[in-house]
Amino acid sequence: MKSLKILIANLIVLMIFSSCAEKQTEKETEVEVVETSRSGNQLTTLDSFSSAKPTSKITLNPKKTFQTFTGFGGSFTESSAYLLNQLGAENRQKIIDAYFADSGARYSLTRTHMNSSDFSLGQYSYAPVEGDTLLKNFSIEEDKDDIIPMIKDAMAASSEGFNIISSPWTAPPWMKTNNDWVGGELKPEYYDTWALFFSKYADAYKAEGIDIWGFTVENEPHGNGDNWESMHYTPEQMTEFVRDHLGPQLEKDGKADLKILGYDQNRAGIKEWVDVMYKNKENAKYYDGTAIHWYESTFKIFEDDLQYAHEKAPDQYLIQTEACVDAEVPKWQDDDWYWQKEATDWGWDWAPEDQKHLHPKYRPVYRYARDIIGCMNNWVDGWVDWNMVLDRQGGPNWFENWCVAPVIVDPEQDEVYFTPLYYTMAHFSKFIRPGAKRIDFESTDEDLQVSAATNPDGSHVVIVFNPSEEEKVFALNLDEVSKTISISPQAIQTITLN
Repeated sequence: MKSLKILIANLIVLMIFSSCAEKQTEKETEVEVVETSRSGNQLTTLDSFSSAKPTSKITLNPKKTFQTFTGFGGSFTESSAYLLNQLGAENRQKIIDAYFADSGARYSLTRTHMNSSDFSLGQYSYAPVEGDTLLKNFSIEEDKDDIIPMIKDAMAASSEGFNIISSPWTAPPWMKTNNDWVGGELKPEYYDTWALFFSKYADAYKAEGIDIWGFTVENEPHGNGDNWESMHYTPEQMTEFVRDHLGPQLEKDGKADLKILGYDQNRAGIKEWVDVMYKNKENAKYYDGTAIHWYESTFKIFEDDLQYAHEKAPDQYLIQTEACVDAEVPKWQDDDWYWQKEATDWGWDWAPEDQKHLHPKYRPVYRYARDIIGCMNNWVDGWVDWNMVLDRQGGPNWFENWCVAPVIVDPEQDEVYFTPLYYTMAHFSKFIRPGAKRIDFESTDEDLQVSAATNPDGSHVVIVFNPSEEEKVFALNLDEVSKTISISPQAIQTITLN
């Protein structure tokens, strides 16, 4: 009898352990799917899927990891900040929360401009006094009406915070070879003054309660066709400035933790820059990474160039710092336009004939989705959009260089339009958190564009983009778990496995 009681007790214990194990397995394999589609889903949580059998599979291998993600987000421009100030308090907060609150896109990596840019109301510098080599008259007063309040509101809305990259479009004209806002080079005699400018900027923002995470040395050092604020560097000139002036200045001022990103222009030109930046230990000493833009093509990822940059400096940052649908006036309250093959970019009209094939018309949502996925799969660890907010004209912009932003506003009517680009960005920024690592996967459907990551909390995130005009049904496999998922035609999904 005693043996029977022991046997029964052991069976009960085994049943309890088995039950707990089953519950634990269920908990570990909880799957959440959100989708944005041409048919109308907007970060919509999906609870049911097609009953059709899977025609392909995506298999995750979280044991094999790649780069660690720094974050995803957009830019604080004077144009965006000014527009927020023209809206009513409710809509202003609605936009701030949509980008930064836990209920929104949870942007974690951002950018802003030092001095003016094309997306400013006019041209200005924090150091306007000619010959002021010690920058005694340095002031960020210009930013206190618009940019700084926008950043502070974003900080208040964000529960986890975000990093800020600051980029100059140009030094003040008096420091340049052509004494102009546009084009020209930094005079060698002002290298030290310009380095001090970066340090003073970080101090001035810190005094406002805003910590700067890092800098790019120069926005678009090749120039921009001499249209708006710009300043030219060769790879050798920029590296000399960083190696002998900017890096030592920040180090001397106790700011060695501020990140310095070189280059900051289109991917196709990156090879010659990283060759110089990382030529030797002396050149590389103060560089923390490389910044890139996407304007070389509406569709091409330039995978070989990204791979090359990573291999040159495998432990350094590789961050996409600017992207937008440019040379377009936004379409107002017309979601379907953003899924249509109608948008152009600068290259449609202005590219040389031998480069026009890189600039066909291309669907805006497709451009964002496939570019971010392509960047993720080729070692890019951060991806930052350009303006967060623009008006119905695609400005304000002193040069009338109209562009599209994820959020469009009509200040006169106090109206806000969240375009499909906003939801596309949120599919990445909301779910892939800083510190996440890209993980290996296998996908058997070549039409589906896929990337995957594991967050610091252990959750796995899979991004799936279906550009085809048919529903796709696939099996998502992780270890012993398999889940059948269907994705709508022309749709992007974020799948989270907890």
